[in-house]
Amino acid sequence: MTLALHERGLFTWSEWTTCLSSTIQSARAAGDPDHGDTYYAHWLTALERLVLQKQWFTGDLLLHRQNAWQEAARHTAHGMPIELP
Repeated sequence: MTLALHERGLFTWSEWTTCLSSTIQSARAAGDPDHGDTYYAHWLTALERLVLQKQWFTGDLLLHRQNAWQEAARHTAHGMPIELP
């Protein structure tokens, strides 16, 4: 998703790397041991931060979509694509 948004010109790669770096630094400061298993969680957090910084979504809408995704995932059989209504 990050690459697709970048390829569409919605943010520069420099913006992305700055946001991801800041997210990782914040996680480390909060005690993340950074064994490599949290990298993609940081990637997602950085993407969410960038979306909010760019004001593509409000925090409420982002939370609504996160909840909708979790609900859809709970009702989707393993191995099947998750679809949002």
